[in-house]
Amino acid sequence: MSETTKKTVEEPGVIGRRRFLNSAAALGVAGVASVGVVACKDEGASGAGAASGASGAGAGKGAAHKVGGAGSVEVKPGELDTHYGLWSSGHTGDARILGIPSGRELLRIPCFVPDALIGWGQTNESKEIMGTRPDGSLQYTVADTHHIHASYKDGIYDGKYAWINDKINARLARFRLDYMICDKITKIPNIQGFHGIFPDKRDPVDPAINHTTRVFCGQEFHVPMPNKGADMTDNTKHHCLFTCVDAETMDVRWQARIDGNCDLIATSFDGKLAASNQYNTENGVLYPEMMSAERDACLFFNIARIEQAVKDGKFTTIGDSKVPVVDCTVEANKDPATALSVRVSVPKNPHGVNATPDGKYFICSGKLSPTATVIELQKVLDWFDGKLDDADKSIVAEPEIGLGPLHTTFDGRGNAYTTLFLDSQVVKWNIDQAIKKYAGDKAINPVVHKLDVMYQPGHINATNAETIAADGIWMAVGNKFSKDRFLPVGPMHPENDQLVDISGDEMILAHDNAVRPEPHDFVIFKREWLQTKQVYALDDHPLALKDPKDAGVTREGKKVTVRMASIAPTYMPIEFTVKVGDEVTLILTNLDKVEDLTHGFAIPEYNVQFLVNPLETKSVTFKIDKPGVFWYYCTNFCHALHLEMRGRMIVEA
Repeated sequence: MSETTKKTVEEPGVIGRRRFLNSAAALGVAGVASVGVVACKDEGASGAGAASGASGAGAGKGAAHKVGGAGSVEVKPGELDTHYGLWSSGHTGDARILGIPSGRELLRIPCFVPDALIGWGQTNESKEIMGTRPDGSLQYTVADTHHIHASYKDGIYDGKYAWINDKINARLARFRLDYMICDKITKIPNIQGFHGIFPDKRDPVDPAINHTTRVFCGQEFHVPMPNKGADMTDNTKHHCLFTCVDAETMDVRWQARIDGNCDLIATSFDGKLAASNQYNTENGVLYPEMMSAERDACLFFNIARIEQAVKDGKFTTIGDSKVPVVDCTVEANKDPATALSVRVSVPKNPHGVNATPDGKYFICSGKLSPTATVIELQKVLDWFDGKLDDADKSIVAEPEIGLGPLHTTFDGRGNAYTTLFLDSQVVKWNIDQAIKKYAGDKAINPVVHKLDVMYQPGHINATNAETIAADGIWMAVGNKFSKDRFLPVGPMHPENDQLVDISGDEMILAHDNAVRPEPHDFVIFKREWLQTKQVYALDDHPLALKDPKDAGVTREGKKVTVRMASIAPTYMPIEFTVKVGDEVTLILTNLDKVEDLTHGFAIPEYNVQFLVNPLETKSVTFKIDKPGVFWYYCTNFCHALHLEMRGRMIVEA
């Protein structure tokens, strides 16, 4: 470090990075007079509620990290990680698969945007999933993935599906977790700014169905409905929708018109309730309009009642969309006997809603309030049943935990962990203690421990934490800034996903993991819950070439079909001839049955490049526009004679 740099960072009286970031973040909300950020009270002894100095932004440099009961973060050669992590990738429009605790990236699963490695967005199969324009080009080539969640059975992940959203273009993608591929994408009608998602954990209507059947999706941006050029300046005609998608068919089952924006979504373990934390309950369009109310809300949906209303024909439609739309606005749902939804008020601008592993509570974080709000789900159901006169009486705790609370996770031992965006910390607090304090025992301090993390943490999740089997071993924290944590690489810094040992009384920072911006949410679960297939079945692919003897070329006018097989280290056929003006559909089956024996296929000057895994089949269609000899070759190392694995496309004028 240069003397100049050292002086800037360390000299007393010079504002440090953490102070600067916190000051800047606070200034961003200082103009909101009605909801100014309130400082947390320092309650209890210095150990409870005090930050751990061992893991600050600049602390611990050159020293080995101490790790507690969770064990070592080192995964030695030949050993496997104990947990899987499913990560959203943000603007790259895909999902990442990580091993935990190593933090090693094992795979990227493309879905919303093209991927040059595997040919996603180029093969006919992937284009059909992604969606195309009439001319065959992709409908969208950008995306913004935020939240990823997996399917359930009996309260834990069943390893079948995961879903992820595209905020930009209102799309929901589904991954098959046996093959780790995207198999369906649904464009959700009538909405814009699609943010939060969450699957149900069991069927809300049929108690015998103990697995995920629906995925709920929240809209964040108010738009006219239909958004076809009318009512564009009449803000009273702008609305948001809450959407239910069928987990198997990926069809939209119904939508609900609501007041306010949807942020994140949570579902109850009994399947009865879904909820979204809401900011902008004012239905404002401009910033001052969005900030005029004293409080916002967590909006609860009674799923069984909604679906009965749809069954009874009590719905409308929007524009040319055939999707049933029910009315879940506040004005239409004042009577508990018939209500489809209900608001529970929470401090202004809540960020995040999370379900506790015991199934009892939803927790909303305050963001502009230094508090979290604990809502008892049975009391919400009591309101729908007419047993509770005010839905706000379902609030059982509002502990002060720190500045800028965002997201919460759990250890299965009664403790919650919440990111503090402004404090750049994670706070550990006890839910039962918070409830007791809210009930009147003011001597209780529910805050157990605070840990410094790396600048403005956002999403957080612990191992198995969104299931009934939270194990309280590891916790990942997604930080928005890395600053001086890694080697400088120019103006574009990586972000920093940090791993924390939460097995003991105090959190212990285990390691940093530089990540490409900008990931968002993630889930972590033990490896035994996921059983992947290492080789495809030929019957998975209708176009599969099952016998290499059937390889060859067929022609119908200007349309040419080339059926090919790959068996290391050769293609069959090793040569074929076409003519300028032909439209070629090339179908390639990898007939190697060996695990990890993936082949690539590329043709120079024709923008053809894709991978085929063992016993997988893919196809591409392209126009022949230039004569000559074009060598097709394997782009993925597969054999000692990999360089010799090639053939010729001969194009006649």
